[in-house]
Amino acid sequence: MGSPHSVVVAMCNHKGGTGKTTSVLNMGAAIGLAGFRVLLVDLDPQGFLTRMTGMDEPKPSKSSLSLYNPALKKGELVPLSFNAFDFIPASRHMTKWMKRLIKPTDHLWIRESLELYGEYDLILLDTAAAVTVYSLGAMVAASFVLIPVTPEIQPIHGAEGAYNSATIVRTSLNPDLREPSFLLTQADGRKKEHRRYAGYLRKKYGPRVLGTVIRTNAALAGVYGGGRTVFECNPRARGAQDYANAADELMGILGMAVPQE
Repeated sequence: MGSPHSVVVAMCNHKGGTGKTTSVLNMGAAIGLAGFRVLLVDLDPQGFLTRMTGMDEPKPSKSSLSLYNPALKKGELVPLSFNAFDFIPASRHMTKWMKRLIKPTDHLWIRESLELYGEYDLILLDTAAAVTVYSLGAMVAASFVLIPVTPEIQPIHGAEGAYNSATIVRTSLNPDLREPSFLLTQADGRKKEHRRYAGYLRKKYGPRVLGTVIRTNAALAGVYGGGRTVFECNPRARGAQDYANAADELMGILGMAVPQE
C-alpha cells in the first residue's frame, strides 16, 4: 500500500470517455467534504484532471513525474490545495519519460514515493485510458482499484481489460491489492443498451459492481475550473447526489469511518 496511514485507490479503465476523471474529481471532493484528508494525483500524461482543475502546465519537478524519482524526499513535492482536496498535477513530459521507465522495478517507484504522503486518509490516482508504466504503477501502489464504466460495449471491454490487469498485478506485484470493483457511470436507464450491459456486469461480477449508479446529468458535462466540482457548481443536481452516494459506498468498502468533530 502507498502508506500504512493512507488508503490508496487507483481509478482505471483501458477505454477513454467513461467518466473516470470526473469520478476522481467528484468522489475525491465528496470524501474530502465528509472530513477526510484527500490527495488527488494525476498520472495521465494527457493531464485531463490537471486541466479540470484549471491549472497551467506545471514544471516537471512540480508534477506527478517527481513521484518516479527515487531520490524524492518528504516536503520536496508539495501538493496544491483546493477546497475539498489537495492535488498533484501531471506533466506532458511524462510521455517522454515513459520510454525510459522500462525496468521491472520502475513500477514500484510510485508506491515508495506515496509513503511520503501518509498524512492523507485517502489518495486517489487518476490514470490514462491505456496500459502504461503509470497505470500499472498506480495498481502496484493501490490497495483498491475502482473501474468507472459506461454500460456500453467498448467501455465494458476496456473495463474488463483493466480488471484483468489488476488481477495480474495482484498476483505478481501487489498481493495486498483487493479484488477490483466497477462503478457504472453516464448511465441512462431509458436506453435498452445501457440496461442490458448493466445487467451483464451485475450478473457476471455480482457484488463487485457498486450499487450506486452515476446517471447521465448535464451538471457533470462541464469542466469545473479552479478545482470546482459538482458540489460547488450545483449541489442539488442528481450528479452531486450520485457521487455523494458513490463516495459513501466506497468509504464503506474501504472501512473508512467518518471523522468525529
